[in-house]
Amino acid sequence: MVLNEIDSKQFRDMVRVATHRIGKNAEFVNSLNVFPVPDGDTGTNMNLTIESGAKAVSENPSTSVSDLTESLAKGMLMGARGNSGVIPPHFFFIEHHGIRDAVLSLGLGDLYKRQYKATQGMKTLTAQELANAFSNGVATAYKAVMKPVEGTILTVARVAAQAGATKANNTDDVTEVMKAVVEGAKKALKSTPDLLPVLKQVGVVDSGGQGLLFIYEGFLEGLMGENFADQYQPDENEMDEMINAMHHQSSVQSQLATQDIKNGYCTEIMVDLDADVPNKKKFDLEEFRKHLSGLGDSLLAVSDGEIAKVHVHTEHPGDVFQYGSQFGQLGKIKIDNMRIQHESIVDQDEEQQEAVDFAVIAVASGNGIRKLFESDGVNRIISGGQTMNPSTQDFIDAIKKSGAKKAIVLPNNGNIVMAAKQAAEVSDIPVGIVPTKTISQGLTAMLSFNPDASVDENVEAMTEDLDTVVSGEVTQATRDTEIDEVEIHKNDYLGIVDGKIKVDNADLIKTTVDMIEKMLDEDSEIITIMFGRDASEEQAQEVVEQLEAKHDDLEFEIHDGGQPVYHFLVSVE
Repeated sequence: MVLNEIDSKQFRDMVRVATHRIGKNAEFVNSLNVFPVPDGDTGTNMNLTIESGAKAVSENPSTSVSDLTESLAKGMLMGARGNSGVIPPHFFFIEHHGIRDAVLSLGLGDLYKRQYKATQGMKTLTAQELANAFSNGVATAYKAVMKPVEGTILTVARVAAQAGATKANNTDDVTEVMKAVVEGAKKALKSTPDLLPVLKQVGVVDSGGQGLLFIYEGFLEGLMGENFADQYQPDENEMDEMINAMHHQSSVQSQLATQDIKNGYCTEIMVDLDADVPNKKKFDLEEFRKHLSGLGDSLLAVSDGEIAKVHVHTEHPGDVFQYGSQFGQLGKIKIDNMRIQHESIVDQDEEQQEAVDFAVIAVASGNGIRKLFESDGVNRIISGGQTMNPSTQDFIDAIKKSGAKKAIVLPNNGNIVMAAKQAAEVSDIPVGIVPTKTISQGLTAMLSFNPDASVDENVEAMTEDLDTVVSGEVTQATRDTEIDEVEIHKNDYLGIVDGKIKVDNADLIKTTVDMIEKMLDEDSEIITIMFGRDASEEQAQEVVEQLEAKHDDLEFEIHDGGQPVYHFLVSVE
């Protein structure tokens, strides 16, 4: 049967199924990240991004497709996290009142132009409009990335859009166009290792491209009425009351430190136990709870025999999704970043904090690192880093809460820069982004901050100083692989210098010493070592002693950073 247009119900189904599909496969997408370090969050970021958009769609009662795409766009933009979450939003652009704003919707583009010319929002979307939307969105995405790299999510989106455009020239069936988009994305994804050598070296396809394919497949399945587009939702009142009762016991949150939250994602899923899924396992509530208890804390798992509902605090929501999907079909999925929520609670208790004329906002994780930034003049800290990328909305909220007339933002992570820039573009005050990719660069940049200078002058001065510091990070490998001729073994310690893995060794101290040796040159003077929550001051001191035995002309500083993931953060100046 030919389907000539997409109406609001079908569009909602597309969004719902796509959200489910990326959520179900988030952990798999995470596993494709090239670096074997515990920051594989591409799938998580894409999942949280589209979850935010899907929530906005569900809250909009409109029967106009254009109205719903606007909600999806704005919701995903505000929830965008990390490069893998921020790039897809640019596959949709708004054009209204002569202003183009890069926003989002994974390809559904051109219809805003018609929406604002018409007296009423567009009710439906045709095959040609769908194809044009993907093409326009890709063009916007390429413009949004300063140095587009082929073999990434951009390639997958571009080839998919081209396939959709070709099909739209020969058919009026929106389903056929969407099928062509999916097939184009599959073809492009297979080619990514040939376009990006590091992918071929590690033996994976691009993680962002894989995530985008899952979303496009979800769009198609929702459009065709497959999977759970019309899934029955049972009465959840009793289960929800139990979960709410657990949350009401957390009134002491404002007395805790955000960095002390061990499992940062409040994760909820609903499993339809009657649904057929491949290799379905027999459900046993006791065993179900036992396994989930190993994935986090604050667990609540209940079942009436037909539906199982889970609430758990975990660092890896994807593991919860993957496990639950073995027993049935996942329905309602919900993830809340409790560190961000907690920070908001703490902010409410800090109303005495005076507004400043010029605010500096930094992203950091670890109580010691927060204190270092604050001592250097940073006014507001956003909790985040490698495994917890703040969203565009998080930056916007921090800028507003500062009460400042102008602001500087230090992302301190390469995966966060784009979300910060997106926030700056929509901010009501002048905001400059200093593209710091490490904590060390952020601390160095603060040495050049001048509250009496303009935003642009500060960005220029603070950015110039980034080249004066060499940044090192020590963490553990998550898998066996080989990168840049370094053979890596799972659970070994990795020494990473300015984003490149330089050392692999089973001994933490040797890894750190060898890494720092590779960071030194004849101009090196000061070495700063910040030990994290998985290391100790004694271990940091042992590193210093070994280096001092060889380099009596160097000055060393040791700080308790308290950061997760990285045993040591090191800067050499």
